[in-house]
Amino acid sequence: MLEGEFESSKVIYDATSDFIPEPFGFGKYKVPNPAAYFYLSEFVNMDVTSAPDPAGFTSRLAHLHKISRSPTDKFGFHVQTCDGNRAHVVDWQESWAIFFRSLFLGVCELDIKRNGSWREYERAIQQVAWKVIPRLLEPLQTEGRYLKPCIIHGDLWEGNMGIDKKTGDTLLFDAGSYYAHNEMELGHWRCEFSSVFRSASYKDHYLRHYPAAEPADEFDDRNRLYSLKGAINYSAGHPGSILRNTAYNNMCYLCEKYAPIDGIDKYDPRIDPSLTGARIVPHLADGLI
Repeated sequence: MLEGEFESSKVIYDATSDFIPEPFGFGKYKVPNPAAYFYLSEFVNMDVTSAPDPAGFTSRLAHLHKISRSPTDKFGFHVQTCDGNRAHVVDWQESWAIFFRSLFLGVCELDIKRNGSWREYERAIQQVAWKVIPRLLEPLQTEGRYLKPCIIHGDLWEGNMGIDKKTGDTLLFDAGSYYAHNEMELGHWRCEFSSVFRSASYKDHYLRHYPAAEPADEFDDRNRLYSLKGAINYSAGHPGSILRNTAYNNMCYLCEKYAPIDGIDKYDPRIDPSLTGARIVPHLADGLI
């Protein structure tokens, strides 16, 4: 896990050295029991409670996405990275649709192991994986369109960024990166654990700096699709979380619109946080708040 954070931070630092504390190393403590590991970076005194300026922050984020270059021109990463203690599936792929399906199914498998079987949920997962994902993501790389693999933070919500008290610059930390469609970064902002970035101003400002990919009219549906990874990953790390139900409802929406199937529930707008504004306090049950 810490190797992934170190390598992620290195890539981001090499691209934009003022956007993440300089990473120095990671390793394992010599004491054999219990096994313990460390990650070492530059110390920066940060304000982690104030919301960043939407225009300035999204400009810096879009710049990172634009200038980053995949070493293989593919989607993936050279070491395994994590979101929390849940490992990403990051094998290199030329197709973004194939990469995202593997990432999605990997986090779904973890969630089912930790939260148990749910027939309708698992049926929706398979329909999304094999019908909705190709329908929404394959067009990004057809009809002559090129989709640039961009380095993304991989777990970007307001809990993983701060403001340098000395310079006033926004900074990222706790990265679990991979090269992805840049819009993937915004998927977390739709989830209940994100309060600040749920504000439409962050998305709107970001899209001014890095316009939506074509077909642009499907941006919001792609954003809903990308949010599944964050919601299901959170569910896998916090058994019993309401985010599992949110993810299922969003899958029902996508299936109804793009690949109707029997045996799952109808989408219910009354429990859609993007409409109701429902939020949670992240990690409250972990005793971290």
